[in-house]
Order: sequence, then structure tokens, then C-alpha cells
Amino acid sequence: MSTQGGRLVMVGTPIGNLEDISARAVRVLGEFNVVYCEDTRRTRGLYSALGLKAPRLVRLDRHNETEMAEQVVACLAAGSDVGLVSDAGMPTISDPGAALVRRVSDAGFAVSVIPGPCSVSAALAVSGMPGDRHRFVGFLARKGADRAASLAAVAASPVTTVVFEAANRVGRTTEDLAAACGPDRPFVWVRELTKVHEEVWRGTLGDAVRLFSAESQVEGTSRAGAELRGEWVLIVGPADTEADEAATPEQLAQLLRRALAGGTTRRDAVEEVVEATGASRKVVYRIALDLDRPAED
Repeated sequence: MSTQGGRLVMVGTPIGNLEDISARAVRVLGEFNVVYCEDTRRTRGLYSALGLKAPRLVRLDRHNETEMAEQVVACLAAGSDVGLVSDAGMPTISDPGAALVRRVSDAGFAVSVIPGPCSVSAALAVSGMPGDRHRFVGFLARKGADRAASLAAVAASPVTTVVFEAANRVGRTTEDLAAACGPDRPFVWVRELTKVHEEVWRGTLGDAVRLFSAESQVEGTSRAGAELRGEWVLIVGPADTEADEAATPEQLAQLLRRALAGGTTRRDAVEEVVEATGASRKVVYRIALDLDRPAED
């Protein structure tokens, strides 16, 4: 890698409590001449709360990331370090930035990271669910075959799954997860992480559906009648694999059919099922080939 030019520095920012930001992050944020961020107003507010003078702030989101990547490369070529932050937590974790990192790295410039708060690891830690192996899937697909495939993958997963959801959709998503995984699957939701009203709920998917159903009698409210707001982290326990650690061929075939029905290529469908279940790629590929063969009379 070239040692010429500047560096792209990703900085983790608080997910709720301002005191969670590290002294190193505060120092480095104060050294940038330019910072790329999701929302310039939010980032300007962060600088103000930290008692720092904001540098030039440039919006970088999923819609303009490719265009902004060329600007960042030009800044680095001129010798300037460039900061990258998201609205909260770590850049690229269900937020923009991954394409920028690849472009900067491909151009031969250094990329470094200043770790900070992350809702995925924080929620896993407080959930009590197995976290040594887990899948983070971010937001599930909204509808159709893609959503069905996403739910089926969660249902078949042999490891803990972490899902993000918006407050106005959390009830529906909990119902869909219960239908896919069964009402007895262990389930935890976390909201307002690190904030004054942080809340952690533990139970089963069936319990959660009943809870949200009762609360829906007062539309748009949550426990104690408080307005639903913010982003929720949903944690679904692994499938019960004590009796059979591997998904059956029938289950693998069902997952493949759902993925293929959504227009996914066979290769991508195989990769999706392998990732979701931990099954052998060779086995899954053979089943995928069998799906193409006409049934014998």
C-alpha cells in the first residue's frame, strides 16, 4: 500500500449516551479539515455537544456514495486526512461507507478505524443470547418473496440472529418472525440503548406477539402508553439443533425455492442458504441442481 497521501479514518460515534465516545475519538474529530457524514445537522450537533468547532461537513449517504468516493480520493491524493462518521455507531454497519472504503483502498490509500459504540454488539451483550457465533442481517426485506426468504433464513439459522427494525414496523415484524420460527423461539428486543429510558425485554416470540397485540389497542403506543419511536434491535435465538445439528435436505430445498422464487440466481441462492444454515456448500449446490431436474414418473 502506498504511504503517500492522506488517510480515510472511520470514527465510531455514540448510539445514545454522549459519554460513550472515547477520548481518542474526540481528539481525532477535532483534527479533521473535512468529515463525510450521513446528516450534516446531526454531525454538527455532535461537534457542538463535544465543544469542538465543526470542520467542513459533507453529506455521504447510500444515494451519493459512489460520487462522493471520488471526492474523498481526491482529498486523500492532496495529502489530507478525511473523517467518516455515521449518525450513530460505526460506519458501514447497516450504514453507508463500505463502497467508499473499497474505493479508497483500491486507490492505494490507507483506511483506519477508531472503534466506538455499536448497537449490534451492545444488544447481543445485554440479551443473554449466545453471541460467540451470530448473524447480523440488518433490516429485513419489506415484502414479497425477498421477505419470505429472509424470514425463512432466520428460522433455519443455527446461530443467534440480530435484526434492526423501525418502531412503526416492529409489531408486524415480530408477528412474521413468530410465524416463521414458531412461538417458542427465544426472543429479546432492545430499545433506547445507552439512553435514560433503555429497555430490554426477554421472552419468546409468542410472548412478544401477545405483548404487541395488547399494546396495539392504543395505536402507535408502546409499554406504559409511551409513543413508539427510534430504532429497535431484535435478537432471535438459534434454531433448536440439539437433535439434528444440520438442516434437513427438505428444509434446504425449501429455502432454495423461496430464494429462487424471488428472482435470485442459483449461485446467489446457494450462498444465501449456506450462510443462513451453515450447511455444506457442496450439499446445498447438489440440492439446487436437483430442483432443476424434472421429477421421474
